[in-house]
Amino acid sequence: MQELTTINEVDRFAESSGLSFLYVSTPDCSTCHALLPKLRELLNDYSSIRFAHLDATEVEEVAERFLILAAPIMLLLIDGKEFLREDRFVRFGLLQEKLDRIVEHYA
Repeated sequence: MQELTTINEVDRFAESSGLSFLYVSTPDCSTCHALLPKLRELLNDYSSIRFAHLDATEVEEVAERFLILAAPIMLLLIDGKEFLREDRFVRFGLLQEKLDRIVEHYA
């Protein structure tokens, strides 16, 4: 997992080709802290998906760039374009099914 700390890093990550997963959290969000280990574990099974995390309080411009109103937000980008968005009420079984289908069709 890559840590992004500037909007330029976020832009480079978002504009990259292939499958990229961006996790946006805040330090005072207990849900954010609870979901991150589960998400990390899930994404370990997908070697074709690049994974990055950023703190929305450090990179405030990210809220405007991706229309984020609350944390956590999980974004799957394909060739730099948002393809999938999940929020704090993510169901990991369903997310895994979606990722399986996406990876199968993208490969």
